Amino acid sequence: MVRPGLAHRPDVTELRETYDRAGSTVPAQVMDGVTFLAGLYLAISPWIVGFSGFGGLAINNLIVGLTVAALAMGCASAFGRTYGMSWVVPVLGVWTIIAPWVISGRPATTATIWDNVVTGAIIFLFGLGALAFAANYRQHEQGGTRREAGTPGGQW
Repeated sequence: MVRPGLAHRPDVTELRETYDRAGSTVPAQVMDGVTFLAGLYLAISPWIVGFSGFGGLAINNLIVGLTVAALAMGCASAFGRTYGMSWVVPVLGVWTIIAPWVISGRPATTATIWDNVVTGAIIFLFGLGALAFAANYRQHEQGGTRREAGTPGGQW
């Protein structure tokens, strides 16, 4: 017996369309757009802020920034196919925040620390927003509805 692939199942197609509709809402597009811009800024920040000579941190910011931008583009253009990867963006935001202290090389300066902490916080917060969209639609997928805390059967 030959089984058709998952892409041919109507429930998977419907679910993907639901995720794509969620990803095309204005709040989702704003979150993805800001995350994309923050990723691009992180990638070029060593040359803007002036720490391109820091080697390890500059290369880290370039790679992590381009990765964040690519993930944000994926979520913005095909949320139905990429929502499962949305957890990576907040993790990269946390990494960006701690990178000046973790990466060996020249000691971090005030400028490098502020640059990474602020940019990492933006990536983290907007990444959490994308993660919340994914969690909300996963719950929708399972047929559940969110209830307010304090109502019978409600939970946080």
